[in-house]
Amino acid sequence: MTMLTNARGRDRKVHNAISRMSTGFSPFALALAWTDWGLHFWTSPDKQSHVIEHARDEVAPDKQFAGEEWQKWPFNFYAQSHTAALKWWTEAVTHVPGVSRHDEDLLAFTVRQFFEAASPKNSPFTNPDVIKKTQESKGQNFVKGYQNFLEDLHQKTSGAEPIGTENFIVGKDVATTPGKVVFKNRLIELIQYTPTTKTVFAQPVLIVPACIMKYYILDLSAQNSMVKYLVGQGHTVFMISWKNPGKEDSETTLQDYVDLGVMAAINATSDIVQGASIHAAGYCIGGTLLSMAAATMARDEDTRLASVTFLAAQTDFTECGELGLFIDEAQIHSLNHVMAEKGYLEGPKMAGAFQLLHSTDLLWSAAIKRYFMGEDSAMIDLMSWNADSTRLPHKMHTQYLHDLFLNNDLAEARYLVGGRPICLRDLRIPIFAVGTVTDHVAPWRSVYKINRLASSDVTFVRTSGGHNAGIVSEPGHKRRYYQVTSHLGTEKYIDPDTWAATAPKIDGSWWTAWSTWLADQSGGGVVPPVSEALYDAPGEYVRER
Repeated sequence: MTMLTNARGRDRKVHNAISRMSTGFSPFALALAWTDWGLHFWTSPDKQSHVIEHARDEVAPDKQFAGEEWQKWPFNFYAQSHTAALKWWTEAVTHVPGVSRHDEDLLAFTVRQFFEAASPKNSPFTNPDVIKKTQESKGQNFVKGYQNFLEDLHQKTSGAEPIGTENFIVGKDVATTPGKVVFKNRLIELIQYTPTTKTVFAQPVLIVPACIMKYYILDLSAQNSMVKYLVGQGHTVFMISWKNPGKEDSETTLQDYVDLGVMAAINATSDIVQGASIHAAGYCIGGTLLSMAAATMARDEDTRLASVTFLAAQTDFTECGELGLFIDEAQIHSLNHVMAEKGYLEGPKMAGAFQLLHSTDLLWSAAIKRYFMGEDSAMIDLMSWNADSTRLPHKMHTQYLHDLFLNNDLAEARYLVGGRPICLRDLRIPIFAVGTVTDHVAPWRSVYKINRLASSDVTFVRTSGGHNAGIVSEPGHKRRYYQVTSHLGTEKYIDPDTWAATAPKIDGSWWTAWSTWLADQSGGGVVPPVSEALYDAPGEYVRER
């Protein structure tokens, strides 16, 4: 037993060292993927011939080289060579007989990341826009760029807030809709917002935000606050504010987030509104947690929910997009060693994974602009919120990745609550679900799966924008549009591609469609409910670092 314990101790030290060096990404997963590809590619002569035959095919330059200067020599040569090489490697690593789908997707992603990093656009010597800027400013762009680099380096190493976030102080500039914290436990604060109408709908709206980030993405500035909009439409709005967990919370489980989070908020809200049913809405992982609570309530014949709304929220994780590339047994094993030391997963590590999904826009284009062009990026409320990251407890995050992402236990009715499984087919209350066109975190087709998982009447919306900007899409936002249809639970299933091709397109914000839908599901006007307050919104948890 002593020898076994010592061996496990040595294993832990080795894996901890590897995980720290690889910042939580498993080098073994990538090595296995390349091995899988290599063995199958070199024993597939037909595939090799196909790749060689198409190596000389003419290719159109990537859209990142669309500028006028990129059409001139020698920059057009750089662009065409880069695009051709990317096409060759993409062709080589995809559609190889025998390679697993996960490994193929991981390699295609890796190839794309390499070529995005090696793009001629990312070098000051091969980017015509940088060369032109250097000539016009007589090199001052590099002086300013170096200053920007030093500022960013100081911010990263010191842990200071990004420059510009000082203009978006929580409770002063963002998260300013008036309200009171009316309930608190070790995991959440519950905010009840002050009504702005003389009467309100009988059924309140309870919002479950993502626990990965601070809640106030749904209460940003006055002009784009979803909370302010709902209150103005006559809804009584409650919002969960999640605690930012520390080492002492490392053993907090996924079920704790359902019980102490969603269910505790439902219980408190139900007490305040004196038995009125509740419209519950969940955003991102908050929607996943809400679906688990709603399925449990349906199983146990708890009828306190009037409807549920899923905002960019997944309940089936079999097609979770490129985020799934970071989730397999090897990756979870590596992340476990990273989290074990501190008891939680740090926000910046999660942000790094999301940045890789949009590396051209979030990494390279931003670096070119800031370090080569010497330009500053103006901080906006959404960017400031994005920098205000939170942590996830070790045990909860491991269970979330393993049970939901990897095993898909929720969609497959294997997730146990109280020793018994819950099933989304038990949901028969009305559902409003929103997916966004360019979402890489919760792809809209994945969100759409609620249509075949639940027995409910489902109103589904696909809106322009991505995971964040598509949801924060207030009325008056330029160039916004959405598609929407309602589908009875008794009607035949419509596949997502057919739905997208036939659903009517409407210009404007989907918020108006949701507000109308909520009103249709609600009772007449009543006097706003009153409750005892602990302290003013935005509360204490949202300020924790």
